[in-house]
Amino acid sequence: MNLPLPLHPPTLATESALEQAKISRPYRELLRLFEQAPGFVCFFRGPRHVYELQNHAHHRLAGFKDIIGKPVREALPELEGQQFFELLDQVFASGQAFVGTALPLGVIQAGGGQAVMRYIDFVYQPIVDEAGAVVGIFSQGSDVTERVLAEESLRRKQEELERMVEQRTAALSEAHAALKLANELQGDKMHLQRLFEQAPGFICVLRGPEHVFELANASYRQLTGGRELIGKNIRTALPEVVDQGFTGLLDEVYRTGRAFIGRAVPVDLLSGPDGLKATRHLDFIYQPVLDPMGAVIGIFVQGNDVTEQKQARDELARHQMELESLVSARTEELSAAQHALQRSQKMEAIGKLTGGVAHDFNNILQVVGGNLELLQRRIEQLQPDGDGRQLLETALQAVERGGKLSAQLLAFARRQPLQPVVVNPGRIVGEMDDLLRRALGETIQIETVRGGGLWNTVVDPNQLENVILNLAINARDAMPGGGRLTIEIGNALLDDAYVAAEPDIKAGQYVLIAVSDTGSGMSPEVLERACEPFFTTKPEGVGTGLGLSMAYGFVKQTGGHFRIYSEVGHGTTIKMYFPRSFETENTVTRLTGGPVEGGTETVLVVEDDAAVQRTVVEMLGSLGYRVLKADNASAALSIVKSGMPIDLLFTDVVMPGPLRSPELARQAKELLPGLAVLFTSGYTQNAIVHGGRLDPGVELLSKPYGRDQLARKIRHLLANRSIPAVPEPGTVAQAAVARRILVAEDNRDLMQTTCGLFDALGHAASGAATLDAAVALLRDGAFDLLFTDIDLAGQSGIDLARLALAGQPGLKVAFASGYGAPERDALGFPFWVVAKPYSLEDLENLLARMV
Repeated sequence: MNLPLPLHPPTLATESALEQAKISRPYRELLRLFEQAPGFVCFFRGPRHVYELQNHAHHRLAGFKDIIGKPVREALPELEGQQFFELLDQVFASGQAFVGTALPLGVIQAGGGQAVMRYIDFVYQPIVDEAGAVVGIFSQGSDVTERVLAEESLRRKQEELERMVEQRTAALSEAHAALKLANELQGDKMHLQRLFEQAPGFICVLRGPEHVFELANASYRQLTGGRELIGKNIRTALPEVVDQGFTGLLDEVYRTGRAFIGRAVPVDLLSGPDGLKATRHLDFIYQPVLDPMGAVIGIFVQGNDVTEQKQARDELARHQMELESLVSARTEELSAAQHALQRSQKMEAIGKLTGGVAHDFNNILQVVGGNLELLQRRIEQLQPDGDGRQLLETALQAVERGGKLSAQLLAFARRQPLQPVVVNPGRIVGEMDDLLRRALGETIQIETVRGGGLWNTVVDPNQLENVILNLAINARDAMPGGGRLTIEIGNALLDDAYVAAEPDIKAGQYVLIAVSDTGSGMSPEVLERACEPFFTTKPEGVGTGLGLSMAYGFVKQTGGHFRIYSEVGHGTTIKMYFPRSFETENTVTRLTGGPVEGGTETVLVVEDDAAVQRTVVEMLGSLGYRVLKADNASAALSIVKSGMPIDLLFTDVVMPGPLRSPELARQAKELLPGLAVLFTSGYTQNAIVHGGRLDPGVELLSKPYGRDQLARKIRHLLANRSIPAVPEPGTVAQAAVARRILVAEDNRDLMQTTCGLFDALGHAASGAATLDAAVALLRDGAFDLLFTDIDLAGQSGIDLARLALAGQPGLKVAFASGYGAPERDALGFPFWVVAKPYSLEDLENLLARMV
């Protein structure tokens, strides 16, 4: 399986270093997000759990030690006995993930010393290859030491509070015991006074329905600011409590004979002669005092000032709320980072899957479409008015739709090969006016708003037109009863405040293209998923759900910004921002119009897919070109080195073997300076595309393509190539005498045709279909020229040439081949090469070169 590139050292490289490492921009963004993730992330490979990847948070947790490339038991030996090694072994063996919560982890920091205890939440997630086998473990988590310590501190404070409550309860029990003793010793006030004075909490006794203070201990007097209380009723002694409801509570207790218990009740009391009030919080009990007959004669008050405890609890609760808020914020940040990472991984996975599928899918479409076009031409020649034409048209339209679907997938994955040039978007949109009106119909009003002094930008004009057309069609579908489509082109400035919330865009000057409709709009739920591939709200069979995702991928690949504004019932506006260019607009050559023309030049086709190769060869042959073919780049280079005349190299980008197609093109151009080169591919990867753009000077025809597209592209390249000066045909001196020529060709029809061509030129030609027949003719007579195919029904034409030269040293040798020929110095004797298919003129030029 393909895993992310390991990072050595464990901090990210600079932007320029990433670019030099040929890491694509989306992947660089993924690496940066990975490195800056607040939680720790690492990857272990193999059963020994070798560290292959870690971000900064994990590097910090591991004490900034050098662990990349080391097994975990060697990198962090202090973890022995902490069960982490055993967990890794278990996950790797079972393929089942493990989730740990607040597990203690003792790690030794850089420089040695005592192990530092940390607590971590983490996941060990097995990573499997395409066959489902576990190849490594992905670890992700967070250092929750601060949270654990805070929770431990909270637990200790709660235990202290519980102990304090127990103490206060015990004191309250003591007070009850004192009250019982007071009832028994009502006549002994001096003894009761001493008992009250020594009580740890505040105590007083109120007599009668007016609640007259009969007794108050030191704690109560201190609580009430040292005022004189004895003999006064509560309303006179403590007037500030009247409006706070306490006198009403006393009246209720006295009337009903039922005790009242208050917990942390706030009360504002005068704290001294200055008249200032202080709020205290009290735990207290109002206990009715009964006479021997059971009648209430007073109220016993006992309690404790718990203001400090209340403040401590409030402070603890505040800290707990802050801690919970911090944990929640950290959790949200981690969740957002995980969501972004998962989305990036999903996008990357879709991109890789799309690339592989597109390559094979486009090859299939190429074979189907090419053969359908060839079959269409034959039917038109044999049955101009036959019913099969409509069937072929329908099939060709299906191939075209399949090609568009593949192109949209590549656009979403930001892997389409763009050919950006400097353009003025106002001109692009203006040229689309007629196309848009035809596509949208008469029920849609189209309005174009162009700002003054429009800036240029660098985009692929063909793809930009395609995106605008797709957005317009989406808008039309959102306005089934008709409406207005507005296309706005203007200059825009995205400032720091705007891009602060958009991490994938830089502040600066942009060209804005906005497409707005008056349609049904989108709900927030639909808007959230609008750019996902294959997501659509249209009925089944209507649309593919790739229009917006293609537009989104194209804008992002171009380095721009994509934004959707929509509200149900109020239409939709899609804004695309493209970076401003200060260069002058380029003139773009359009190849879509004009007649389809062929030619007689020689084209070397390099294609490893046999079905695609056959189709392309037949297409080019039907256009009049002479075609050579090779299954890989190495075989193609051999054909080039053989000296065979080649005008254009047409090669797939992705080829098997050690020689890559770009290197084939480079070496071929060195050997043949006038050679034109055309690449084709259903998926370019990075061979000729860097940063999502074709390399300068590279020409690409994306699969699948039709016969007309192929014809126009090749004609355009051949018409604009630089051709070195060569002698005009027929200027070389011709042979003055007839020659005796032995033609060795296992295709009997071709052998007879070739003999006839040589005869037409005034020479005497004899034919042989096998190597043995050719050897027999050589024994029977002398020849001036051996003209042989390289492959003679499984036998070697080169071996035939060696046998012939052994018997006739002065014999001249020419090879005919559609796959090329050996290099000049490989055989040890001089030879000429003629490319199949050849003409009378080709044979005449061969004989002229041999003079």
